[in-house]
Amino acid sequence: MNPPSPLRAALLVTGGAVMISFAAIFARLADVAPTTSGFYRLFFGSLGLAVLLLASRDMRSGFSRNWTGSFVIALLFAADIWFWHRSIIYIGPGLSTLLANFQVFILTAVGVIWLREQVGWRFATGLALASFGLWLLFGRDWANLPGDFRLGIGLGLLTALAYGLYLLSLRGYQIRHPGIRPEARLAQVSICCAVMLGLINLAEGNSFVIPDAQSLAALVALGLLCQVLGWLLITRGMPFLPAAIVGLLLLLQPSLSIVWDMLIFGLRLGVLQVMGALLALAGIYLGFRSAARRSARGTRDAGRGDEG
Repeated sequence: MNPPSPLRAALLVTGGAVMISFAAIFARLADVAPTTSGFYRLFFGSLGLAVLLLASRDMRSGFSRNWTGSFVIALLFAADIWFWHRSIIYIGPGLSTLLANFQVFILTAVGVIWLREQVGWRFATGLALASFGLWLLFGRDWANLPGDFRLGIGLGLLTALAYGLYLLSLRGYQIRHPGIRPEARLAQVSICCAVMLGLINLAEGNSFVIPDAQSLAALVALGLLCQVLGWLLITRGMPFLPAAIVGLLLLLQPSLSIVWDMLIFGLRLGVLQVMGALLALAGIYLGFRSAARRSARGTRDAGRGDEG
């Protein structure tokens, strides 16, 4: 298959980012418990991936291998979903999605602590901007915020931690097992995660009943459009675009989530809070650029080592 043109690649990433910007919206629209919505997200996602794998021999390459690794990845992804779907309930889809995108700083922190990586001005500036933006959003009036709202902020930051560790584990296992196609790995992880969240849902005493047509439509869209199609579009287009463009396009997800939250659920932000959100987005972008540069440098170094 020929690589897409830069314009087509940009459209793929844009389309994927727009789709996943609705993930928190669909989770909120489904009138079920947070763990239940997480289960159905992975359940319907697994069904969609199963159809893709059955239709394509190439996509299912490696599906029978390294399920142990996928189980480990799924544990972290289940934690991510569990934290995030609760954060959505307490602080809304837009702000919870913004906090989840702080995972770029988690990824860098892990690299600095365990891999002794060096960080440059982009990361330092990005972290400063994001931290100040976070203070403008929540810190100025922290003592007066309701307890549930503060809990939602904490859950959003735990989402970023779990999401960052999930991405690191996913990347690590894919590097060690290059024969497993990304689609096959995603299907393995989705199946394992659906089982985990289903068991957690039982332990919490939640019902699996989908109460109405709106909830069913939201859960199906969450699983098929966000969990599967959105990320497939992004992974198809990302390799063919400069990191700076990818970073900007991926900012559509948290930005649009805030917009949808305002339009659908009536989120209201003051002037300083809007400034905080913009600063946080700018910081996330610089953090992404920093991570992308380190990843590219690591790939070049690995290539030189292979040549030697």
